[in-house]
Amino acid sequence: MTDIPRRDPRTEWILRNRLHPQYDEVVAANSGPVRGPTGLLRWNPHAVGFVGPNGIKRIDRSAGLTGGAGGLSSRAKRRSAQVEVELPLHRIEQPDFYVAVVVDLAGGRLSGHDKDILGQAHQLVKAMEGEGAVVAIALGEAREATFDTAGADRLVHLTEVHGQPLTGYCPEQKLAVLEAVESELAPRYWLFPDSVHGGADIGSRLAARLGERPAVHAWQVDAEHTVCRGGSQLTDWHRPTARVMLLAEECALPIDETRHEAKSIELSSIPRVTPQIEDLGQVEVDPSKIALAEAEFILSAGNGVRDWHQFHTVATALGATEGASRVAVDDGNMPRFRQVGATGTWVTARVYVAVGISGAIQHMQGIGRCDKVVAINLDDGCDMTKRADLSVIGDSQGILAELLRLAEARQSGTESESPAESTEEERHVA
Repeated sequence: MTDIPRRDPRTEWILRNRLHPQYDEVVAANSGPVRGPTGLLRWNPHAVGFVGPNGIKRIDRSAGLTGGAGGLSSRAKRRSAQVEVELPLHRIEQPDFYVAVVVDLAGGRLSGHDKDILGQAHQLVKAMEGEGAVVAIALGEAREATFDTAGADRLVHLTEVHGQPLTGYCPEQKLAVLEAVESELAPRYWLFPDSVHGGADIGSRLAARLGERPAVHAWQVDAEHTVCRGGSQLTDWHRPTARVMLLAEECALPIDETRHEAKSIELSSIPRVTPQIEDLGQVEVDPSKIALAEAEFILSAGNGVRDWHQFHTVATALGATEGASRVAVDDGNMPRFRQVGATGTWVTARVYVAVGISGAIQHMQGIGRCDKVVAINLDDGCDMTKRADLSVIGDSQGILAELLRLAEARQSGTESESPAESTEEERHVA
């Protein structure tokens, strides 16, 4: 055998023909540098990007989200399968002191508010002498809580106390856990989210138990000085930094450049309490009477909705608050106070379902702080499907009918006999 590099005319011909059925395979095999006939290493420019549904070559800069109407391209699949870059680990072996953060953990997930407060805790740690650690205290079920990337050096996570589950409204049991943390760790600062999900209530109770005067709705904090908002958000109050603080959203930047240990801490003893408060569960509220800014589950309609009676029926069956795009409101299909977006209402729902909404820039701004976004649309390349965590491509009327069937089957307690027949239109999850 000779060591002289040889050219493959057939491979070169396939690389020049983007419509060849073996084009993707040959490009994948020749994506790295190859030695040309002159002995120089050359990169194949055809290996960058993919050909979209319109025949135009595109460079996927979104880690391989879509590859045209046919779904993920082969190169997009390889990129999405690549292991994410692991953040550097920040390790604290023997902390000199602690800063405690009691997270809301609403719905079992760390909210943006929780992550902002963890970032604020690290700012306080850096401002003090010695090597401190941020201990996150999570009381209740944690479903998608990534405490390590959120900035927790230590973690106290309990789902029950002395056989009593920490679910619902149980401030007495939670306060007993915080008293145990105070006794064993003696944190220099206690940070709580000033929210309706429980942080403001339990933070005020702990401050009263410790005899501290808490800083309420604090939004600028350092080791010596704190700025709190008051007077219907129109006045700033300046005061020395308190030991117990109820912090507003966006008080600090969340942790996004380091990964922390989130090492579990077991409390040696938790005081037993006799509950004086009984939680009778949540009071059912008509979703149509909930303001958009306070709704946690929103079903929003756009220009793609044709059967409005069906849309209202599905919203009622799912228990969702109704929203709408500006186009739907201008056409008279929905009232003005239901408009979502920069020109309407900014929403912070946990789940936002956009039906037939393409995603104008004003609408995308209004849903920027929603946790999970689901898009139902015929266009798999619109901005809403790119923003969504889950996209269902298909006719909205047929998909809403299937949602209604599933919701009614679940409410009646009967299992579906057979899955709904697929429509002729292409449906896929992007």
